Amino acid sequence: MIGFLIAILSGILMSVQGVFNTQVTKSSSVWTANAFVQFTAFLVCMAVWAAADRSSLLGVFKVEPKYMLLGGVMGAAITWTVIKSMEALGPAKAVLFIVVAQIAAAYLIELFGMFGTEKQPWEWRKAVGMGLAVAGIVIFKWK
Repeated sequence: MIGFLIAILSGILMSVQGVFNTQVTKSSSVWTANAFVQFTAFLVCMAVWAAADRSSLLGVFKVEPKYMLLGGVMGAAITWTVIKSMEALGPAKAVLFIVVAQIAAAYLIELFGMFGTEKQPWEWRKAVGMGLAVAGIVIFKWK
């Protein structure tokens, strides 16, 4: 149950953050806003680490394979793509496309056991669910 609630909170925070970041770009630029977002995230993470964690900061470099360290690079790309999609489509349509793309990518990752995840078998119900999500986009955009 806690995972379900955290996932809901994550979705809400992502949507609100996307709107905030898009508004910040109106006063600066997409890359300035992106740098500010990443820098403030760094400061928050360091403060929480100092207050509650204190594990080795260099431990992250022990991860294998090394490409797993590209999360921050992807974070910058995610911030940019969310800002640009919200500017072009508006928050609701952008988030709808983003979430459906996340579902599809996540299913392919688990289907093929990519990036160290446990490989899962093909399930028709998941494919039908993905189809329903795509149908939701069509219905949402329907005028």
